[in-house]
Amino acid sequence: MIEVENLDVTFVTGKTRVAAVRGVSFSVAARSSFGLVGESGSGKSTILRVLSGLNPDWQGTIRIAGMALAKKPPLAFYKRVQMVFQDPFGSLHPRRTIDATLREPLAIHRLANADARIARALEEVRLGPEFRYRFPHQLSGGQRQRVAIARALILEPELLLLDEPTSALDVSIQAEIINLLNELRRRRGLTYLFVSHDLGVVAHLCDRLAIMRRGSIVESVAGDALAEGRLEQPYSRQLHLASQGYDRAVIDAFEASPEAT
Repeated sequence: MIEVENLDVTFVTGKTRVAAVRGVSFSVAARSSFGLVGESGSGKSTILRVLSGLNPDWQGTIRIAGMALAKKPPLAFYKRVQMVFQDPFGSLHPRRTIDATLREPLAIHRLANADARIARALEEVRLGPEFRYRFPHQLSGGQRQRVAIARALILEPELLLLDEPTSALDVSIQAEIINLLNELRRRRGLTYLFVSHDLGVVAHLCDRLAIMRRGSIVESVAGDALAEGRLEQPYSRQLHLASQGYDRAVIDAFEASPEAT
């Protein structure tokens, strides 16, 4: 579904040039879930913005379902590829009802049977009809993220790009959203590209993943290998240790490691 070869993204501000992504290559099989993990600033979200068509300033080769990605994709591309953003409040218009939010992409792509599509989209993300005419401020964070997922699904895409969709939510709500995403992928046959700094979430949701550092991929592994800590690269192992939170044994292992510096 996704093929990325030698992707480079450079940001220029005045005389400063920042290589945000450097020579990144990876592929994602159809109907699978692939994760990009790493610390803040490692280039994960930049890759997602390129694949979503939001950032046209890139070099390399990208193919989505066998078709080369243009710097300015046609409208039909956005029906096939949709994105769910990190902030479920900031990504929804505060003065539009949920109905209006879900109706807009249908109008843009001239899809018929809007009422039925909206009702089905809400049902799929487990929101009842009573939510349809509410505003975002009347919903909890988890409910707003469900609306954002419904908006992405309403065009019936093949590929969902997920930019840390659970990081702004409480832990208990995170689990609900992750389980919902897993269920939707199985039911719809979707492909996911999931960006996160939370290794536990990625290990649970993704079949494979790439660990990034400073714009480059350090290591690619299977999800179960990450969950079990079976990692080869020193940086990957340190990232895995750090993800376990504050624990005296973890800190001692980190400090004792010759790669900690």
